[in-house]
Parts: sequence; C-alpha cells; structure tokens
Amino acid sequence: MKKLILAAAFVACFGLSRAKAQNVNGVKLTDIHADYIQVRAAKSFLADRQWIALEYGQKVDDYSELYIRDDNGKKLEFNSAIDAVNKMKAYGYELFNVYTEQVASDSNRPVYVLKRK
Repeated sequence: MKKLILAAAFVACFGLSRAKAQNVNGVKLTDIHADYIQVRAAKSFLADRQWIALEYGQKVDDYSELYIRDDNGKKLEFNSAIDAVNKMKAYGYELFNVYTEQVASDSNRPVYVLKRK
C-alpha cells in the first residue's frame, strides 16, 4: 500500500512539474477577473501556426503583449480560436458574442467575446 501511495505521489509531482501556467503579459489567466474578454486568432506568416490574442481591458504598448504565453514567455500554440474559447471555459467564461473584423480588403477574421459566468 505504501508503494502505491509513493508511486502515485511521484507521478503527481512529475505531472505537475511539466504543467505550464498560462498568462497574458505576465498576468495568469486565473488572475484575470474581467467580466468580458475578447479572443482572436493570429496566424504565423511562415508556419501553419495559430496564436491567441486575449484582451480584457489591459493597457498594452505592443500587440505582441496580448498573446497567451507559458511561464517561459513562449507563445502557446492553439489549434484554432475555438480551441482557445473552449479552454477559457475552465476559467469561468462562456461565449457571449462573435463578430468579424476586416484584416485585408478581401478577408475577415472572427473575434469572440466571452462573458464570465
């Protein structure tokens, strides 16, 4: 029985050590207490990657400060903006509204507005 508990504790410690806290401009997502947030995807020019910009009313000097990052400051890659919307459900948000913004003369991208439950 002691071996089982020790093994479970070892596995839990190993799993937690690999977990990365998600943050925006140094603020953990768990510490964001805004009633509404805005989520939009930004695609990479050279690779087929998507990063998520998250706005909750914070002051930013550079657009790159809006990206969701890990503890090391590396931008986290998402499958899509909807992937990020689904993950934000764990932080107490639900989809409130979707609109599009024009990014070029012939293309638009969706912007998701989430509301705290």
